Amino acid sequence: MRIHTSKILLCEEIQTVLADLHKRSQRSINAWVNLTVFRLACCCGLRASEICGLRMDDLVLEGSRPLIQIRKDNTKQHGGQYLSREVPLWWDAGTLADLRDWGTLRLEQGAGSSDPFVCSQSRGKVYPTAGKPLNRILAGRRWKTAIGVLGAARQRQLSIHKGRHSFCSHAMAAGRSVLEVQRAAGHSDAGMTLNTYGHLVDSGNVRDIFGTRGGEFRDADSICLAEHSVDRADD
Repeated sequence: MRIHTSKILLCEEIQTVLADLHKRSQRSINAWVNLTVFRLACCCGLRASEICGLRMDDLVLEGSRPLIQIRKDNTKQHGGQYLSREVPLWWDAGTLADLRDWGTLRLEQGAGSSDPFVCSQSRGKVYPTAGKPLNRILAGRRWKTAIGVLGAARQRQLSIHKGRHSFCSHAMAAGRSVLEVQRAAGHSDAGMTLNTYGHLVDSGNVRDIFGTRGGEFRDADSICLAEHSVDRADD
């Protein structure tokens, strides 16, 4: 399946959404949640279910190679086995900064290592560290709210899974190898990644979003994703 450019967020659209969410998040904690959901889907390539299942200790936000660990019990099944992978956060400084800020807030709210990284912000006796964990439906709704600035037509067209497609497309446009993108996304093989997204790299519509705020990570000494053990996964 080859992804059409209409099925991903273009560079300008991503920048528009992020500018709007950064502005709104200064006034609204729920906008901050939406910003985090958008970052995880569009700039990290996580599935909705993986966003909902993230725990505080799944994110390594400090050090030279910050990452998200997708646990075996927080991803799709393939061949009857649960899968795991590591998603690099050193590819984009803006994404890392936003996730660090959110993680700091969650710690200030009293979240422990096993508490959800993303959750609603309705305090209560049952969820004293801020709110109820998200489910896929709620995550999808927050995504739709996040991209509302793009207009109703694009809002209808772009599901939260299109954020994952956008991540893969822009990562390849940024110069990441097919193998790196395959492993970060958890695809079953590199051929699938190339066949799905390779044609977009030179289309003129997909550019390096990871260079907008992430240049300091582009030239870091390479610790290739191929050096990490990453299980096979479907799209």
